[in-house]
Amino acid sequence: ELQAVEASAPLVKQQLAAVRMLFDWLVVGQVMPANPASAVRGPKHVVKTGKTPVLEGEEWRKLLDSIPTVSLRDFRDRALIATLTYSFARINAALKMKVEDLRPRGAGWNIRLHEKGGKHHLMPCHHSLAEVLHAYINAAGIAEDRKGFLFRTASGHNGNALSDQPMDQSAAWRMMRRRAAAAGIHAPIGNHTFRATGITAYLSNGGALEHAQEMAAHESPRTTKLYDRTKERLTQDEVERIRL
Repeated sequence: ELQAVEASAPLVKQQLAAVRMLFDWLVVGQVMPANPASAVRGPKHVVKTGKTPVLEGEEWRKLLDSIPTVSLRDFRDRALIATLTYSFARINAALKMKVEDLRPRGAGWNIRLHEKGGKHHLMPCHHSLAEVLHAYINAAGIAEDRKGFLFRTASGHNGNALSDQPMDQSAAWRMMRRRAAAAGIHAPIGNHTFRATGITAYLSNGGALEHAQEMAAHESPRTTKLYDRTKERLTQDEVERIRL
């Protein structure tokens, strides 16, 4: 019936799953002898590419370069955008970071992300990310506050005061939209844009899918591929070969 009214395939599958669960519960409670919905198959729905907007390298550099280094808010915003891009971090994992989660490792650094279910994800820190993070930490004077949150809310008209509370996802989203607009970038970017941008840049420069999966802390490589836009670029390049 949902398919008859042209409901989307994901909605049909979601509603069908709910109906199956209801009948399963009735079967367990011995109200019904069998689940009549178990044999019903929903529409085929395969997603090969995500819908998250991805920035080209030039756009990403334009965005970061457009953010001045005047206020603590500026330093923080640059550091958060760089963290999401270079570590493929989920926004929640980045916002839960503490100052101590930037850790020395030989001649370089590691960052520790706080993933779903209380899991920690430790990975090497890109040298460019380390530079931006240290610039922020030093400017904010929070190097000794090891247990404090890394990305804190800013207050004051000039953004030069930081609280001890972390940013939330909605504040991060508003910041990214504001910074993108100021840089002349009109794509509807969001918190996942920089994760997808980093993964695409990594794969387009010869990175291995299995390593991207590990860095992004994905259970399946198919999920990682949803963030990859290299095929979109290849398709455009090939189309431009048509010369009449």
